[in-house]
Amino acid sequence: MSRASLDKDPHEVAAMFDGVSEGYDRANSVMTFGFDRRWRTTTSRVLDARRGEKVLDLAAGTGVSTAEYARGGAWCLAADFSLGMLRSGKHRRVPMVAADALHLPFADDSFDAATISFGIRNFVDTKAALEEIARVVKPGGRLVICEVSTPTFPPIRFLYKRLILWVMTLLGRFASSNPEAYSYLAESMAAWHDQRSLAQIIASAGWSKVEWLNLTFGVVAIHRAVKPSVNSEA
Repeated sequence: MSRASLDKDPHEVAAMFDGVSEGYDRANSVMTFGFDRRWRTTTSRVLDARRGEKVLDLAAGTGVSTAEYARGGAWCLAADFSLGMLRSGKHRRVPMVAADALHLPFADDSFDAATISFGIRNFVDTKAALEEIARVVKPGGRLVICEVSTPTFPPIRFLYKRLILWVMTLLGRFASSNPEAYSYLAESMAAWHDQRSLAQIIASAGWSKVEWLNLTFGVVAIHRAVKPSVNSEA
């Protein structure tokens, strides 16, 4: 697998996630000490998917987040480019489709909202993916991204960089069906943008009203944005 600091090969990334699909949800819970459930619940609240809406859950993996978002009655679609992930989540009662974030197989203005949880850092071109997502979201529609970020409190940031990532990698390897992949995942976490930098990328892709919410001292952040309406300014 290519190192996180180098260009990501989409086929390699897909193959990596195919390899970790078995037991992926369990490994996530282990290496986040169970915080993944809290982060998912908060993301669902921020998304606020309502009955009658169509929501695209991109990089959805096994669909665990999609099922959470659908509880309010919205029609939520799990999309991922890893067939192994989708197969591992086939027991969940949500629609699923194989899709590449850079070339989504949907018409313009198809969804009321789009969301990504812990997947955007694996896209080969973050800005291009955000532009493509904007294409399939209706004007006035919402974007919600939950992703690892940079702790705001210096002591927590120091521990996160020097210790927590190592511990999470070790736990992920212990609980994973494909231990080698977790070295890459930890590297991608350490190399990812901070809150403000990601917000700037989102805005540069054409989204407006970009804001973020720090969770767990900023270890994770939720970014929210809106696709400008036709007659509004970005």
